[in-house]
Amino acid sequence: MTYKIREGLLSMYSVENAEHELNEVLKDYRRFVLAQSKHSQIKEIRSMLNRIRRFDLWASSQMFLAPEPGDICYLDYGHAYKNEAGYQHFGLILTSWNQKLLVLPMTSNPTAAKEAGNIHENGRSHLYYIGNQEGLNKASTLFLNDAKFINSSRVISINGHIRTDSFMFEEILQIMFAQIMTSISKGIKVEKLIEIID
Repeated sequence: MTYKIREGLLSMYSVENAEHELNEVLKDYRRFVLAQSKHSQIKEIRSMLNRIRRFDLWASSQMFLAPEPGDICYLDYGHAYKNEAGYQHFGLILTSWNQKLLVLPMTSNPTAAKEAGNIHENGRSHLYYIGNQEGLNKASTLFLNDAKFINSSRVISINGHIRTDSFMFEEILQIMFAQIMTSISKGIKVEKLIEIID
C-alpha cells in the first residue's frame, strides 16, 4: 500500500494540464467513494458538498447561527482518517476563540457509554458519558481525546445546551485540562511547568 501522495502530480501541475490532472485525481476519488458502504458514501459526499458551499465563510454568523460554549451542535467535521471524528456528528462546544470553536465530538454508540470513565470505575478516561440531553434523541458520550478547533461555519444546527456553570461541564474541563497537562508535562521539570501555567 502507498502512504505517500504522487509527488509527480504536484511537480507537473500547471494551469495548462490542470483539467487532465484533476480528472485523474477524480477517478481515484470516485473509486475510493464507490468502494465504501452506502452509508459512508453519503457521509463523504455530504462533507464534500458542505465544504464547497461553505468554503468562503469566515464564521457561522454569516449563516445567522450563534453557537456558544455549552451548546451541543450538529457539525460537519470534514473528511476523517481512521480513529478520529469526521463527517457529520454532534459535538459540545467548550469555548470560542477568534471565530474558531473548540469542540468535543460525541457519539450515541451504547458501547462507548458502557466504557465511559466518569460512570465506570475501570472505564476509559477519554470517554465521558453525558446521558440524555434536551434536544437530542439518544444518550451520548464525549470523546475527550478528540477535541479540536474548527471554523464555526462547520456548525449545521444548534440542538442542545449544557450549562457552563454546571458540575458536568466543569468536570469535563477539569478532566481535559488534567489529562492535557499530564501529557505535556512528561519530560518537563515541575518548575518549568508552573512557569508555563503562570
